[in-house]
Amino acid sequence: MTDGLDLNAYLARICYSGSRAPTLETLKAVVIAHADAVTFENLNPFLGLPVKLDLASLQAKVVHGGRGGYCFELNGLLFAALRAMGYRVTGLGGRVIWNQPVETVSPRTHMIIRVDMDDGVRLVDVGLGGMTLTGVLDMVPDTVQTTPREPFRLVEEGGDWAGWLRVEAKIGSEWRATCRFDQTIQRPIDYEVANHYTSTSPASYFTQMLVAARLGPAGRRVLRNTELGLHRLDGPSERQALTSVAEVEDALRDVFGLSLPDRTLLRERVARLL
Repeated sequence: MTDGLDLNAYLARICYSGSRAPTLETLKAVVIAHADAVTFENLNPFLGLPVKLDLASLQAKVVHGGRGGYCFELNGLLFAALRAMGYRVTGLGGRVIWNQPVETVSPRTHMIIRVDMDDGVRLVDVGLGGMTLTGVLDMVPDTVQTTPREPFRLVEEGGDWAGWLRVEAKIGSEWRATCRFDQTIQRPIDYEVANHYTSTSPASYFTQMLVAARLGPAGRRVLRNTELGLHRLDGPSERQALTSVAEVEDALRDVFGLSLPDRTLLRERVARLL
């Protein structure tokens, strides 16, 4: 999965120029740099365009093409970079439950990265949209852990979910679940199958809604269809309704820093949302 990675270009894309030694400090710095620099977005599935997970395609789109992506692309690229830097990484699969009841049985369509280090096991995930994990979590349950943004924790689940861990973020005074995962190793073909469903199925959230999310100094900026939100860490959220195709294009380009794909197709698809 790392063959052909241009590590220099990837690190330049995320504006990282620090140490490449496979330490915890480097891992934390690379993760926050990636989360800050690369937009989570679903333009390809929203427009009916293919989502390719091979490394050459990921580099062409995300590193050189001015685009972002979703979990399989963003975590896939980070996975390749960390392996190239000497980390021992394993791909895991998760089920997203953000903004859903915690008992929801969602499909296993989320990629997470396990990092095995000499002093313990860590979890990283730069691909969960508006609640992307900006830090590195110790794989230790029931412990509040700080990140550059919200506190997070891992919760051991029971019953039908025995053996799974639930990821939760503290929003204000409330702990809210983002996803759950177990330790089953995922191979590239597993991600290909999950990606096919996520990027093509009419039942997939990503084929039906326009989504973009980006960190910034003021907070998390999130676009859902034609609603642009700003979610501050220590303050109220703001929401703005975008009322034209041009305003949506401007937000994608100026707020989320994206080079836009097929403009005619994008305008036709966005017009249906208005």
